[in-house]
Amino acid sequence: MSESAREQMEFDVVIVGAGPSGLAAAIRLKQLAPDAAICVVEKGVEVGAHILSGAIIEPRALDELLPDWKELGAPLTTPAATDKFLYLTKQSAITLPTPPTMHNHGNYISSLGDVCRWLATQAEALGVEIYPGFAAAELLEEDGRIVGIATGDMGIIKDGSQGPNFAPGMELRAAYTIFAEGCRGSLTKQLTARYNLREGRDPQTYGIGIKELWEIPAANHKPGLVVHTIGWPVDSATYGGSFLYHWGNNLVSYGYVVGLDYQNPWLSPFEEMQRLKTHPEMRKHFEGGRRIAYGARAISEGGLQSLPKLTFPGGCLVGDTAGFLNVPKIKGTHTAMKSGMLAAEAVAEALAGDRPAEPASYESLFRESWLCEELTKVRNIRPAFAKWGLLGGLVNAAIDTYVFRGNAPWTMHHPHADNATLMEADAAPRIEYPKPDGVLSFDRLSSVFISNTNHEENQPAHLRLKDPSVAVAVNWKTYRSPETRYCPAGVYEIVGEEEGDPQLKINAQNCVHCKTCDIKDPTQNINWTTPEGGGGPVYPGGM
Repeated sequence: MSESAREQMEFDVVIVGAGPSGLAAAIRLKQLAPDAAICVVEKGVEVGAHILSGAIIEPRALDELLPDWKELGAPLTTPAATDKFLYLTKQSAITLPTPPTMHNHGNYISSLGDVCRWLATQAEALGVEIYPGFAAAELLEEDGRIVGIATGDMGIIKDGSQGPNFAPGMELRAAYTIFAEGCRGSLTKQLTARYNLREGRDPQTYGIGIKELWEIPAANHKPGLVVHTIGWPVDSATYGGSFLYHWGNNLVSYGYVVGLDYQNPWLSPFEEMQRLKTHPEMRKHFEGGRRIAYGARAISEGGLQSLPKLTFPGGCLVGDTAGFLNVPKIKGTHTAMKSGMLAAEAVAEALAGDRPAEPASYESLFRESWLCEELTKVRNIRPAFAKWGLLGGLVNAAIDTYVFRGNAPWTMHHPHADNATLMEADAAPRIEYPKPDGVLSFDRLSSVFISNTNHEENQPAHLRLKDPSVAVAVNWKTYRSPETRYCPAGVYEIVGEEEGDPQLKINAQNCVHCKTCDIKDPTQNINWTTPEGGGGPVYPGGM
């Protein structure tokens, strides 16, 4: 907390995060309560700067929020045309029937960052105030109730003192605060602990999504082609798969997702993503092209069973910070937007009434919505893959989808958090990855370079160890420092190994804000905190 005097601003509602859920909440609130004072803060240097998505967008929620979105110029540009679902072995590809949840007729391939930029213009036209480049760093609480947030101080230098450009953070106070921080939000973590929001819920389980944007020759471009793969390069016990979309002006979005409940500490999601491009069925999409952007982000995969309590005194959770992703559909934009709209309806009702401590109707609105129905029907898909591996998961998915139609008379559960699944390094098979060729496959540092990641160099590291000794005593000795492999940005490295004195070096300036370290660290010793506002990646249109 800053010791300097902080300016205060008063609003009816403060929204933390300018992603699809936060912006949908802002727009819906203004539709219902035009006179309400609404503020959105966004830690990225601009709206959309930190938005990373596979970018197939189902327009269901958008149809409800802004029915004339086409006339308003929403950047949903390429209709999804052809679905392919492949099972890969090392050298071959077997075409599988595309599951109904993965049919994309009526959906659009687009840049979610651009969609958020457009949503921001719609919100501002309604009178919403949006402040990019300001990171929500502190909860404001009075008498057990959240009364807003404070943005982070600017100009703090490495030793924690105030530098020559110091400027204290600002208090943004509100009757209600909506948290739309995205997966593993740093303030949401604090709220969850403070108000015990996970009581009676399954642990959340996560995946890491690593993504590249390519520009390819026009002769190879097939607008609207959607390809998903499972199988190679990971083993059948590891939840993982790829997505590849042809869209826009000769663009290909390619990404790979690995479930963070994987067991082998030698596994590197980044390296798996790189070597998948060398598969004969995949490399043809990239040949003759050039990689133009890179990014990574964790996603919440737990679904219905892992949703926390959605409200607390003074506010609520929306979007992926709560975990509304539909995993088998591989889509979260429409679900995030719908959650924001439902929260807005509950908050508008509370503002119009006697302003109760919680916007309590949000939970009931969710349970009565198509969002809850959609997540209920797919609730058993992800835990079955965790329990039975690839083959068992596919069999269960077929039975659940085609026999029970999502209405199985049981609910499977997630038994443990992702950080509790790693084997000891000596008991796990080593994985040898090929060296990158610089044409089709690449290393981490060249990848981070094209993510446009930047942090103020002299600020304190935002990646902090609760107990520095654990980095060697546990992570190195037991697991051979898995953070050096699961981080997709080269943030963590072991130095001094050859001299017999291994030490963990943290290159915080490389961080692309994926949050994987905060999730997967075996002892939860790594704590991701909010860096100075405006820091991190800057994803261009197309991501």
